[in-house]
Amino acid sequence: MIIYGVALLSVSLIVGMLIGEALGVALGVDANVGGVGIAMLFLVLATNSKSFEVLSKGAAGDGIKFWSAMYIPIVVAMAARQNVAAAVDGGMLALFAGVAAVLVSLALVPVISRLGATDNAPVSQKEAN
Repeated sequence: MIIYGVALLSVSLIVGMLIGEALGVALGVDANVGGVGIAMLFLVLATNSKSFEVLSKGAAGDGIKFWSAMYIPIVVAMAARQNVAAAVDGGMLALFAGVAAVLVSLALVPVISRLGATDNAPVSQKEAN
């Protein structure tokens, strides 16, 4: 019953694209503004809502979960490809900015890990006594 997952994905994509086009017109931009992201939010909200709880049992639920899990990585990969293509067309400054953002993000991973580790550190036996 993967068809339920495809139907839910299609409805959320159509609604998201319509809202994205409307936002583009409202902002005076000749583009879809966030339609795919809005569709992704609709899909996540729909799969977690109480209204679809009846559909999410059994084989239909497997289809909905499958397409919900597949949609987000596919959209992220498509967006990343578009960003790289735009950066290559934008010249060396755009490529430098992209590489710098990745390096800063990688450098911040240990810092963020240390911040999270201090809150959840286990209490040792000596400290407990």
